[in-house]
Amino acid sequence: QVQLVESGGGLVQAGGSLTLSCAASGRTLSSGAMGWFRQTSGKEREFVAAITWNGGRTFYADSVKGRFTISRDRARDTVYLQMNILKPEDTAVYYCAATLRYYSDSYYYNQYRYDYWGQGTQVTVSS
Repeated sequence: QVQLVESGGGLVQAGGSLTLSCAASGRTLSSGAMGWFRQTSGKEREFVAAITWNGGRTFYADSVKGRFTISRDRARDTVYLQMNILKPEDTAVYYCAATLRYYSDSYYYNQYRYDYWGQGTQVTVSS
């Protein structure tokens, strides 16, 4: 079993930056991936970014390309999401997710391919 704990959410002005962290505990991550999703009230959960655990290959939603960067520290079992040039539409609850399985690239965009989820951290971008 894997437990995920997000941190780093908060309030930031438009154009600012914020870094989210997600620490994993329990099983050692190996061939899987970790990702970030976000959700606002009444809307579907949206893919943001993902990274494969060993190879470090990254995937981004079109809406955040060039602004967000996902990275991981394997020694600390932690994944990060550096968010730059934040916009009010980035406001959401951000969830960290993990899968211990390897998939073809396209599957990392799909929330249902992830087995474990954190409780979420609120990011609010003011205008």
